[in-house]
Amino acid sequence: MAAAALLRQRAGSGGAEALWRAQRRQRSTFDVVVVGAGIVGLASARELVRRHPSLAFAVLEKEQELAHHQSGHNSGVIHSGIYYTPGSLKAKLCVEGAALCYKYCDQKGIPYKQCGKLIVAVEQDEIPRLKALYERGLQNNVPGLKLIGTKEIQAKEPFCRGLMALDSPYTGIVNYKQVAQSYAEDFREAGGTILTDFEVTNMEMAKQSSSESEDGLKYPVIVRNSKGEEIYCRHIVTCAGLFSDRLSEISGCSPEPRIVPFRGDYLVLKPEKSYMVKGNIYPVPNPRFPFLGFHFTPRMDGSVWLGPNAVLAFKREGYKLFDFNTGDFLDAVSYSGLWKLVLRNTSYGLSEIYRVCFLSAQVKQLQKFIPEVTVNDVLRGPSGVRAQALDSDGNLVDDFVFDGGSGDIGSRILHVRNAPSPAATSSLAIAKMIADEAKQRFEL
Repeated sequence: MAAAALLRQRAGSGGAEALWRAQRRQRSTFDVVVVGAGIVGLASARELVRRHPSLAFAVLEKEQELAHHQSGHNSGVIHSGIYYTPGSLKAKLCVEGAALCYKYCDQKGIPYKQCGKLIVAVEQDEIPRLKALYERGLQNNVPGLKLIGTKEIQAKEPFCRGLMALDSPYTGIVNYKQVAQSYAEDFREAGGTILTDFEVTNMEMAKQSSSESEDGLKYPVIVRNSKGEEIYCRHIVTCAGLFSDRLSEISGCSPEPRIVPFRGDYLVLKPEKSYMVKGNIYPVPNPRFPFLGFHFTPRMDGSVWLGPNAVLAFKREGYKLFDFNTGDFLDAVSYSGLWKLVLRNTSYGLSEIYRVCFLSAQVKQLQKFIPEVTVNDVLRGPSGVRAQALDSDGNLVDDFVFDGGSGDIGSRILHVRNAPSPAATSSLAIAKMIADEAKQRFEL
């Protein structure tokens, strides 16, 4: 326990990791280890250490930096909670999470913009769906919603054309990587330890011969990384995002739901054209398609992102068009759930692939809302990869999935296998739910 205390004392200055590396041949012990330093993992670790300040906590992250993948490659939108089924966890957590996010940013001095969002109907047959979306948002207690007509659309977005729009003034934008890093600072200040460059490859109960000491009895779970380094702990919470299914399988969980990665490529408006977009401009969702469609997203740096598309990624953390990993590719294409999804959405999928290849096809989608946008006004921009959970029937898993392991280790692990979008917006609310679940499962 002394080693853990010393680590916690030096965590705020960044000395914990260096000290631990220097002493890696000695046993390091923690009460709870959180695997994954994305925004959900860091928010959960922060909530846990605030609730249980007498316990020793650590966050393990395989990358050198925090919030490196989904948390650092998203659109940066603070969603208001319009889309989700009334009464669902997603609806509740998004509305609660948005309020907590704004409050947290105010407390920490993190810049954000409450720039609003218009969900715009450009065809007559979209209007009934838009009105239904408005009713859904009201049921979810989303503040400030109203339906507006053509003149009001142009008053808010002078270059946008539409028949009717749902105005959501509570929608905003923020840099979620900055938010995640602030969570990490809170965690460290509360005594937590963050170890980067620690890729977890195995979790198991200590063997009898190893558990005869007092530490071994109290900290019976061994977490190993790809370098053979070990951490001993009592309990584990995993928030592994794109690798959540693989990490849970290590402890004997079901292989489903499977994570299938979808890459989203953005365009960017040239800086001299960014004046054409003031807030978020979104299409009316089409229930026939699995993803949302092209939209306009202003960013905190003043740029405007356009998109994204949605195509199968050939590498789970592959952000470039030609990124490829044989294992990730075979894992995806051998899964029956993916083929069932593809067969139900063949035309949509082919259209997405076509738009990847031809810039003009993407711009055509954007011109439905802002006709003045041309191919000469845009550049190819960044990409993100979404950890989409799929079941064996090809359905997108749209709710939270918690799981444990099998055998003795099962009761000591909580796997967060699916924390669906809008997880970044909802991160503080999700963290409360995970902390509640951990307290119940682990009897903290």
